[in-house]
Amino acid sequence: MRDLRLRPSATLRLVGKPTVLIMAAGHGTRMRSSLPKVLHPVCGRPMIHWVIEAARRAGAGRIICVTRPGEGVAEELPDGVEAAEQTTGEGTGAAVLAARDGIGPDATVVVLSGDHPLISDELIRWMVERHESEDAAATLLTTDQIDPAGYGRIVRASDDSVERIVETKYPDQVPPEELAIREVNVGTYAFTAGALFGALDAVAETGGERYLTGVFPLISQHGGRLVAAKTDDVLSSLGVNTRADLMEVGSHLNKQLIEQHAVNGVTFASPETTTIEADVEIGKDTVIGPGVTIHAGTRIGEGCEIGPHTTLIDATLGDRVWIAHSYLVDCEVESDAKIGPFAYLRPGTVVREGAKIGTFVEIKNSDIGRGTKVPHLSYLGDADVGEESNIGAGNVTANYNAATRTKSRTQIGNRVKTSVDTTFVAPVSVGDGAYTGAGSVITDDVPEGALGIARARQKNVEGYAERKEQEASDEQPGD
Repeated sequence: MRDLRLRPSATLRLVGKPTVLIMAAGHGTRMRSSLPKVLHPVCGRPMIHWVIEAARRAGAGRIICVTRPGEGVAEELPDGVEAAEQTTGEGTGAAVLAARDGIGPDATVVVLSGDHPLISDELIRWMVERHESEDAAATLLTTDQIDPAGYGRIVRASDDSVERIVETKYPDQVPPEELAIREVNVGTYAFTAGALFGALDAVAETGGERYLTGVFPLISQHGGRLVAAKTDDVLSSLGVNTRADLMEVGSHLNKQLIEQHAVNGVTFASPETTTIEADVEIGKDTVIGPGVTIHAGTRIGEGCEIGPHTTLIDATLGDRVWIAHSYLVDCEVESDAKIGPFAYLRPGTVVREGAKIGTFVEIKNSDIGRGTKVPHLSYLGDADVGEESNIGAGNVTANYNAATRTKSRTQIGNRVKTSVDTTFVAPVSVGDGAYTGAGSVITDDVPEGALGIARARQKNVEGYAERKEQEASDEQPGD
């Protein structure tokens, strides 16, 4: 789990519910993508949704995301999150001003970055508690646990408050004693709203931009107290500007998710090769093997064995399900079923209790009955198979009519036994207890208890091989 050593001891109690502003504007050209940076997915969620979720868990009363018109970020925000469009001005200060409407002067305002998905609710709560207990006008999240290059250095006053921030964009212009300071500004803040917006109105533009950090000397000049909330939680400082950054934060979140499931009773045989997204449920005593990928929306019961090398996408599994080397998408597998190896379950598939879907079997939009076996090398599409049936190797449901461009269903009853290489040309039904002959193409219904055979009678041509050899010899050119 994250190493979170808060200072001083955190009581995590809040006087009120803070308003959280999340800076979400900007495409992020270094991502080399047409998708807005904060909408890039991390472990199954847009990165800004991780920040929003942390703010919610921290007890935010309002969450306002500052967006740019036309970027598409506002349309992707979760329910209950407000969007404030930044239509004028440039820079972080102008972004904060875009969200000032409706915020009272006594409110606590937390400013977060939408491209910092590793920020935690514990850290936000602690920073707000520190801000309110210190009666601060502004509180800055700081750390001395990262490489300080490029960050603003924190200069402390004699009473341990923040005297000023020294920017280091041009390090050759910074005094050596200040450049040697390791405590830096992370870029996450808590403000008293009146002090924040009053100072922002007076911040001059620099190079056409109004910077949020310009408020700190103005707040201090007007007697406002600046407090540093120093933390060792370095993950909170990890922002995303490139695809490489995206991989790094994804790796951290993946590890956190695995550890959370492990604490809840799930075993991971090879956590370093397991990929898991948010919004996944796994029951206790389930074992996840090497090379498993579990996507958002998947629900796994208790006592299952998943993997190795299995992918689950929006799949629902009961208890004691066994799966190996398989790919499942938008399907349901009931308790005690066995899948694979090398099976493919496509959307709309339901595998009932105790059924078996074996090697190199593909199932699409079908209902496979309780205790039924489809052991190997078959395709069942748009089919309903009853209980305790056995589908032979190489069976196929021909569900698509190319002439009419329509799909039809195949109905196979209970306790049916089909032989190898049977093809069912839908729409067709096979009654309870029926059989099919090997190599049959079933185009008509098979009654209950009957044997359906649809193939040409075998004919053996004696001497055929000898005759072919003679024909070949006769065709050879002469000397």
